[in-house]
Amino acid sequence: MAFDRDRDRDRDREGSDLRDQVVYINRVTKVVKGGKNFSFSALVVVGDGKGRVGYGTGKAKEVPAAIAKGIERAKRKMIKVPLKGRTIPHLVVGHHGSAKVLMRPASPGTGVIAGGAVRAILESLGVHDVLTKCMGTQNPHNVVRATIEGLTSLKDAREIAKLRGVPVEWLDPGTAAAASRPPEEIHGGEA
Repeated sequence: MAFDRDRDRDRDREGSDLRDQVVYINRVTKVVKGGKNFSFSALVVVGDGKGRVGYGTGKAKEVPAAIAKGIERAKRKMIKVPLKGRTIPHLVVGHHGSAKVLMRPASPGTGVIAGGAVRAILESLGVHDVLTKCMGTQNPHNVVRATIEGLTSLKDAREIAKLRGVPVEWLDPGTAAAASRPPEEIHGGEA
């Protein structure tokens, strides 16, 4: 019992700095014998602005209840995304269904060049400079899932260097360490 209270308190404490954004609200009508039943579904994005983001859907008879359910589900499905300063580390393409979302790092001062659903995710994530393009469908649910799929496939320089077995400094072309690499290491043994 005390363990549950502590876990709830910790979850509330970590959720206090989260910001949520409603991406899409849909009114659903069900025709029944006595008339029509209306309900609402909400697609919500939650993020801390420091590299964590999640999305969730909620369904209820009223809009505020649907949004609240979406926020709770989004908090449970949060992911950690590596960032490089105010942008993403490298170009990435996310796919889900027929939705394809291309995200490209941008120079400082560019801003978030993105449409509705992708913009909500990237702003909640804490990205300030990025270029994006949605291709295929414009369905917000599929675009959100494609964006999240792309963000989960991002890797930071340390992870890539570890996979390749090279020092991190070699991966950044602007550093002196990258310029001092021997030609045989750059061209795979050819001088």
